[in-house]
Amino acid sequence: MKRVTAGDIYDFLDSFAPFATAMDFDNAGFLVGDRDVPVSSVLLSLDITPGVVEEAAQLGAQLIVSHHPVIFDPLKRLIPHTAPYLLARYGIAAVCAHTNLDLAPGGVNTCLAGALGLRNVRTLREYRESGLAEGLMGELEQEYDPHGFAVYVKQALHCGGLKYVDGGKKVKTVGLCSGGGAELLPDAAGKGLDAFVTADTRHHQLLLAAQSGVTLVDAGHFCTEDVVILPLQKRLSERFPAVSFRKSRVMRDPAEYL
Repeated sequence: MKRVTAGDIYDFLDSFAPFATAMDFDNAGFLVGDRDVPVSSVLLSLDITPGVVEEAAQLGAQLIVSHHPVIFDPLKRLIPHTAPYLLARYGIAAVCAHTNLDLAPGGVNTCLAGALGLRNVRTLREYRESGLAEGLMGELEQEYDPHGFAVYVKQALHCGGLKYVDGGKKVKTVGLCSGGGAELLPDAAGKGLDAFVTADTRHHQLLLAAQSGVTLVDAGHFCTEDVVILPLQKRLSERFPAVSFRKSRVMRDPAEYL
């Protein structure tokens, strides 16, 4: 049987979420290590934190696949106890599929739509550079009042808490963008959607939602994106059955809610 390398896993990710389609500000890709290193154990995580690296080392993992880049801004030095330092120390490779996985069919936004139970899912707005879906929209199986919809989102995404704006009407049609996607709110309003789900909203965006009559649910960055990890684990396990793929138990929503 041919051995599986970190490069094989990178190439498979590239086949359905091409790294070339990442947004121009991003730093997605093979960020740490050697493509040719053989892998038998891989840890998947939304982020690569020092705790996640330690977890990978204890599991004997040769590779971490994450959504958020472990190196985003240029490094001027390796600082002890940081994630990049620990990856180098333990000889663990890192592949980070960020905005390319957000945009990809079957990627983060698709998984978020699935977690919310949306039907007839389609593009809300295309990303100008690639034509891929920057946000999605669809319909709920049943209608909710704004508060009931916020409760539904909290339960569906296992949120510790969230904030929302009451759009003043029943919710049936929903737009979404995982992570910080509130700039798509005008698109949701322009298409007459009842609600929009995203994260990292700012005060003026909350005001705009109220003025636009759109129920805006801010479910948090972690909860709107962590939904991709288990489906990604399943996809990788099916493609590379000889490799053990595990979801990090250390990585969780860093926010605490009262």
